[in-house]
Amino acid sequence: MIRQSITIFEGLQIRRHWGADNELWYFSVVDVISVLTNSNNPQVYWRVLKKRLIDEGSNETVTKCNGLKMLARDGKMRITDVADTETMLRLIQTISRVSGLKLVAIR
Repeated sequence: MIRQSITIFEGLQIRRHWGADNELWYFSVVDVISVLTNSNNPQVYWRVLKKRLIDEGSNETVTKCNGLKMLARDGKMRITDVADTETMLRLIQTISRVSGLKLVAIR
């Protein structure tokens, strides 16, 4: 059974997919980048960040981001990079380091 859904964070949508094989949630990388950075073009932000991570030798995180077809804003199924929760947390840490975001722990 394919299970995709949208979750809302601070009024913005984050697409996610339940991987039944390994029982993990996968989140759209560009959606999370959009929420965290307020970037007008999160796809370009992600492309530049991927290149920077590879150049720094941190390509393990980039390698763990896989393409998955998800419903896009235009209503079509399009391939987007997704990451499981662990990989996404690493990306969030990287984004906070690069952009100077202050992360707050939620209890």
